[in-house]
Amino acid sequence: MHNLALLLQDQPNSNQMMGIFAAMLGFYAVMYVIQAAIFMVPAWFIAKKAGFSPWLALLCIFPLTGVVFFYIIAFGDWKVVPAPQQSWAPPPPYPPQPPYPPQV
Repeated sequence: MHNLALLLQDQPNSNQMMGIFAAMLGFYAVMYVIQAAIFMVPAWFIAKKAGFSPWLALLCIFPLTGVVFFYIIAFGDWKVVPAPQQSWAPPPPYPPQPPYPPQV
């Protein structure tokens, strides 16, 4: 709160202002690295499962190149074999029952 009061003064100290802005820049840098990691981890797994090089996930470091990555994934030919489709099959017939013993 003290720093906010310094900014609202008529003549704020320039050294204090530079310190505040440096702290804000450091905070934003750390948040940007965390955000890039949050996008890169799923992009890495998606690229690997789609048959692309997982290193394409590095495109998520920069804001607009992350969009390029998702366009590559969305419109590229995936190099994976589709899973076989399960279809319904009738159950196997029961084995023949032995004949009943004769009744006397």
